[in-house]
Amino acid sequence: MLIVHATRKLAQRLGGFASAPTTPSAAPALGAWYATAIFWKPQAVLFVSESTLLPVFVPLAPASTVLRRFPAELEAVLRRHGVPDAFIDAELSTLGDASCLPTANRSMVGVLNEYVRLAGYAHDDLGSTPDLVWLSDWLAQTPMGPLDKRHGSADRELAALIASA
Repeated sequence: MLIVHATRKLAQRLGGFASAPTTPSAAPALGAWYATAIFWKPQAVLFVSESTLLPVFVPLAPASTVLRRFPAELEAVLRRHGVPDAFIDAELSTLGDASCLPTANRSMVGVLNEYVRLAGYAHDDLGSTPDLVWLSDWLAQTPMGPLDKRHGSADRELAALIASA
């Protein structure tokens, strides 16, 4: 099950939060995801893995299908990072139904905000229609404070997770 902890502004676009948290049948290796809406032109949603801080962008429009389109964008990002097919297939098989919950980790909200700030700089430099997979890849190489005592950046944290799996 895909668990998405969304900011209030994203949840409003997605139709609100789930009424009650559901227990996933199989936990994804990348864990729960935190997400926020970014009001660029075109608008996008930034998803960040709670376990690795891996960023994944998905176009917001149409908002009603963004959670269903997320697995395809995740697959593109994972392939760009050279993740083995077996890991990708196993991860995508756990992302059936989606549940949208409120944010529950202030540190993750801080990571979202930092990624949004950094992505804004790149977005301004790249023009009006940046490659969102490239932008996800670029942000994944950024050192992040919560990973300081582990592997430093999301791409290295992802590589370590795959190596241990």
